[in-house]
Parts: sequence; C-alpha cells; structure tokens
Amino acid sequence: MTKIDLTVSHDVDGVFKQLNISEVRSKYYDEGTKYALEVLDGKEQAGYLMKLACFRHVRDLQRQEQGDFQFIYDLKKTDQILKFAAMCPNVDTGEPTELMPWQQFVMTQLIGWRDLNGGKRFSRAIVSVARGQGKTYLMAILMAYSYLIESLGLENQDFLVSSINYKQTKKLFGYVSTMLKSLSTSSLFKKLADSVELAVQSDQVIMKGPNNVIRAISHESGQYDSYHFTTAIVDEIGEITSRERISKIVSGQVKVKNRQFVQISTAYPNPNVPFHDDQRMVQQAMEQDWKRDADTYLGLIWSQDSLEETFRPETWNKSNPLLGLPSQRDNLISGLTDKRDSDALSGTISDFQNKNLNMWLQESTNAFLKLADIERSIIPEDDFDIDGRQVYIGFDYSMFSDNTAIAFVFPYMNEGDEKSWHIYQHSFIPWEKAGSIEAKEKQDGIEYRHLEQLGYCTITSHPQGLINDDQVYQWIREFVEDHKLDVVFFGYDAFGMTPMIKQLDNASSWPLLAVRQRTSELKDPTKFLQSSLVEGSLTRFDDKIMEKALVNARVVEDKIGIQVDKAKATLKIDVVDAIIDAMYQAMYHFESFSPINDPNKAYDYMTDDEKNKRLLEQWGIPEEFLTDD
Repeated sequence: MTKIDLTVSHDVDGVFKQLNISEVRSKYYDEGTKYALEVLDGKEQAGYLMKLACFRHVRDLQRQEQGDFQFIYDLKKTDQILKFAAMCPNVDTGEPTELMPWQQFVMTQLIGWRDLNGGKRFSRAIVSVARGQGKTYLMAILMAYSYLIESLGLENQDFLVSSINYKQTKKLFGYVSTMLKSLSTSSLFKKLADSVELAVQSDQVIMKGPNNVIRAISHESGQYDSYHFTTAIVDEIGEITSRERISKIVSGQVKVKNRQFVQISTAYPNPNVPFHDDQRMVQQAMEQDWKRDADTYLGLIWSQDSLEETFRPETWNKSNPLLGLPSQRDNLISGLTDKRDSDALSGTISDFQNKNLNMWLQESTNAFLKLADIERSIIPEDDFDIDGRQVYIGFDYSMFSDNTAIAFVFPYMNEGDEKSWHIYQHSFIPWEKAGSIEAKEKQDGIEYRHLEQLGYCTITSHPQGLINDDQVYQWIREFVEDHKLDVVFFGYDAFGMTPMIKQLDNASSWPLLAVRQRTSELKDPTKFLQSSLVEGSLTRFDDKIMEKALVNARVVEDKIGIQVDKAKATLKIDVVDAIIDAMYQAMYHFESFSPINDPNKAYDYMTDDEKNKRLLEQWGIPEEFLTDD
C-alpha cells in the first residue's frame, strides 16, 4: 500500500480524498464503518484525533481486502455487539437507550476487529471524551457483553471494573451490576443467569457454576496481583500518575486469550501521566500509517483541536458528541456555555477547556510554555542526525536531589531554508536523597530506568547514589568524540564550578564560560527558548525527561526580565536550566556579530585539525604533509 505519513502535515482530509476506497464503500455497510466514512466525508463533525481513528479503520479495511493484514473486521461480531447493546437498559431510565453513531463506532472497534485466531485485535484501548457524555454507560455495556456472552463455556475468568478511588469504582460497578440484574430477569437471559447461578454482591458479580467473577477494585487499593483479567475497565485513569499498578493489570493479562484492557477518562490538569503519554503514542502510530506500530492499541479520543475553539460553540461536537442528539443539544449547549462564561469570569477557564473540551493543557497561569507548543516541537529521531555538527553545550550541575543535566543545541537550516535549533539532552540521575532509584522514579514521576535504555539519561554509578563527577566527565568527552561534534561554546552555572569543569578547561580546547544565574544574564536566552518553541523554530526528540522539565518550568519575573523556576523540589527543570545556559550563545549563531561568524575570532572556535589546516593553507604547504606526528 501507499506509504502515508501524517506526522507533519496532519492533513487527514486531503490524503483521504486521494484514496480510492470504492471497494470499502461497496462492501462495508455496518454502523461502525458508516460513522468512519461520514467523519472522513465531512458529514459528521470530528476533531483531528477522531479523524485519525476513522482513517485508520478505513485503511485497515483496505489492507484486509488486499490480504496482507494480520487482522480481520468481523461483521458478525459488530452486529452481535450492537444487538446486545440495544437490549441493555440505561440505569437512569430502566429502558435501553439507542446508541448514537459515535457510540456504535466505539463498540464496533472494540469488538469487531479480531486477530486471525478469533481473539480481540485491540488488547489495549483508550476511550476519551468530555465530561457528561455517557462513557460509563458504554463501558457497562461492554463489560456486560464480555461477561455474559464472551465467557460462555469458560470457567474461572476474572473481570475488572476499577477507578481512581472507592467512590468512583462503586459508580462504574453500580452501572454494571444494575445492568446485569436487569438483563438476568429478562426473558432472553433469565435461563442463562439461572444456569450459571448469577449472583450480584456488594463488590463483585459471580457466576457460581463456572466461577466467573467481576471484581470491583479501586486503584487506591492496588490489589490487582494474582488476577488475570479477561476484560479490565479502568475509569478516570487520567488522574493516575504512575504506571506501577497499571502494569500489574497488563502483565496479568499476558497469557489470557481474548484479553482487553480499556482505559476511559477525560483530560486532567496534569499532563505528566501515563494516560496522556499513551494518547500521544497512539496518535503517532495512527499518523505513521505505513509503519504499523501499535496495531493492537486502539485510540478513540474526542477532543477539540485548539484552545481557540473555546469561544466557538459550533465546534464543540468534537469533544461533546452528545451535542449531535437533537433532544439534548439545546440543554447541553446552554449548560456548556454557562460553564465557560462563569469559568472565564472567575479566571478558571482552563477547567472548562480541560474537562468540558477534553484538552490537555498547562493549568498554571505562570507556566513557561503551553503543552501544545512543547508537543509540536517533537520530530522523529530519523529526521535529525547530530553527527559532525557544530554544537553549543549547557551544563547544570546537581545539587542534593536534583539531576545533573547536559544540554546540546544544534543550529541548522531546515528544509524551508529557515534558521532552526535542535535541542538534545542527557541527564545523570542521583538517588541518594530518595533512598533508591525506585523511590526516585516515584518521587519524580519519571521512569528513569526505561529512559536510560533509550539513551536519555544515566543512573549514577556512585555506590551511595551521589553524582559521580568522573562518570559525567567521561560521558561528555566520549559523546562529543563519538559524534564528531564541533563544540562552539560550553556554558555552565557559575555556582557549578566543579572539578569536572576545571578538568574540561585543562584537557580540552572548548570555549568555557560561567553563566551567572540571575535575571540580567538569563532573560534573553530564556525568552529566546520560549519564543522558539512557540514559533516552531526549535525541534527535539520525544524525550520524556526534557518534556517534563519544559512542562514543570514556571516564569519568575522581576523589573529586569524573566527567568525560569519550579513550583517545588520534585518538579525537575534541570534540563531547561542547561538549555538556557547553552542558548546564552546559541541564539546568536546566525547573527553577523556572533563570534563564530567574526573572521577575526573564527580561529578561536576551530578544532586543532582545523587550525593546522588553516596554517598549512596560509604557508602554502600541501595538506598531505599534515600527519599525526
């Protein structure tokens, strides 16, 4: 199939119009595919992330037709789940509620796509929509279907309903238990319920015969060990800050056939959570249509495309798809408008944008950067080769529990011949104050051991968990040599005059400069870093340590200008400090007055080989006479 990459253009509409999908249109009439096509044809309003999900569905149907795909879209399964949903009572009315097209799309994606062995294709899934859109009702239907229908003939199956705390867990469990009680008394399911001795208890539903159990376990309790859940549904997962307990659910499902872990939530104020990371991962997988990453991870995310839509109610269907229901539209739009206006008057508009428009954002008014600007700067690692480039280095030395950060700024001209800067970092992680690296990870909310494998950090080798100066020095020298970097500038915190700095001064020809950490010195590089990210002239890789530092940074302002700070000790911004130290000179790289562009000072920034070559040229001696001797 044609290679399609939407990571840069984001032009789902334009690419879709160029596809020949006549075979899909003629063969697939199910409700899920109908919704996907209406979104892509512009008949159903949806945001970018839902357009991606619909585009992925259509492309996968094409792959299936061409016979080169490891999954199938089972129309019998889609019909089965929708017929079952039509019988499930709404807990508020006691009567079944007709599902809207977007809700049918959720169900058909979760149940309709299968692997070649007949099991569910999507072993993990994200379903995210604004507050008050009925996602809990949908998940109750899914659990009831999995428990009553998919467990037929099976024994000792565990099922999970969970949320952040006991109260939230009981809400979801209440939906499920009430629905099962009602279904078990209906003529269609009464015989089945009696045969398995279905019993609804306070914190579980059990089939006494086959011993299949739905368990209500809060994330707060974390008692997921020893269970192997066939279907696990976790509500409000966007508030969970660590993967530790989530990993217990996933690891327990490894050997379970037909497994599925569904995460449901709106956006939350803190973007440094696994749920948000997973959303971004699934987005990239859908954008890189040709790459086939995350083929078993589903992402269904109804959200606005920009903060500007806060004052455009006609676009709110993107995050509030219930607005498409005529009987509820007027009341819902009135309630949303009132909430927006009252939040705007009280200075808390971010709460409306976060929960009612399902957008991740920086809630703090003094945030250094907006989350959207931070995320927009990410490029694939294959798109930028750092080898052989001129580089500006910034160094922020660790104090107590802080990390030691080294920042690299690479000036370059992009494909549009525009001045650009690429930033890269490596951090050294002490754990002495936390007591262990495990405790350090929990304290900072960063998976350092995983990121060490990706090359973004080094956990200190010091036996007591302190920063090892020799280790840092060796790493810097080897990194520069391995990548054949031309160090134009090395800026460091004036208070960080460590033996390592003296060692670099003695053993290298790098131009070292102590940058005083005061507003008068930092205001210009701080503002330059901020504006570069906002304007899109700065790029970076998908590095969680750098991202978290940029998210945590807060603006401190005085009469002279601005600089960055953090709200509390565990919110790391060491990387931002190091980048600003490097930007002290890097921001002038393309200017005529930059030392690197001053012919009278250019000699100072040459490597030893370049200096020797210049002298040979001046003396008229052929270059082959230059030897290592």
